[in-house]
Amino acid sequence: MKIAICDDSMKDLITLEGMLETYKKLNPNAAFQVEKFSDSSALYEKIQKKELADIYILDILMAQTSGIDLGNEIRKVSNENAIIYITSSDDFAMDAFQIHAVRYLLKPVQETQFLEALDYAFSYTELKKGPLYPIKTKSGLQSVPVSKIEYVENASRMLHVHLTDGRIITSIFIRKSFEEELGDLLRDENFLQVHKSFLINLNHVKKLDGNNIIMGSGANIPVSKKNTTLVKRQYLLFVSGQY
Repeated sequence: MKIAICDDSMKDLITLEGMLETYKKLNPNAAFQVEKFSDSSALYEKIQKKELADIYILDILMAQTSGIDLGNEIRKVSNENAIIYITSSDDFAMDAFQIHAVRYLLKPVQETQFLEALDYAFSYTELKKGPLYPIKTKSGLQSVPVSKIEYVENASRMLHVHLTDGRIITSIFIRKSFEEELGDLLRDENFLQVHKSFLINLNHVKKLDGNNIIMGSGANIPVSKKNTTLVKRQYLLFVSGQY
């Protein structure tokens, strides 16, 4: 497991490193390497090269590149990395939510809160590995990690499975109903059918915009009128469960 810390305050960087050492003493089986950055632009370059850590601990207010900008860049590449924000201001909580940060801690950081956030971050990365979803295609059976599915569309009696890395996997002609073909995905609490032809992964929703849902990729997913109230309620319950 790789952990990257980024804070342009050397004092805070040293404090965070010390708390990571405490975590390691309390959890001797937790194997991880730590890379420290006092220059956020250096970390930004690594992310652009797709040299990613598993867990990021980021300050938000930094002189070169903000923690929000770093988070957005990480999410362009992957949704499987845990991001913990640490900041002196609570003004960026909504930005952190849209990036799907696992925790938002205010300075001065309490050690008990930090250790709990690390526990959750480790669990988050493990869960993101998750189960696979099989798709029958013309070239044979393909299995994709459920966590990488952004949304599924039923068009022309074929499933178009949109993944977080931009790929679209198209199934062969389906003979069953959309709901029957989705199988276990419909029973997964992270997935929600918002339209007769669309199933979304709530983990990759950027925002709810009226009768549409904006996904992390920017895709605009329609919500059917009869499902509007249910979708809003389920989305808010999911959000409250995350925070």
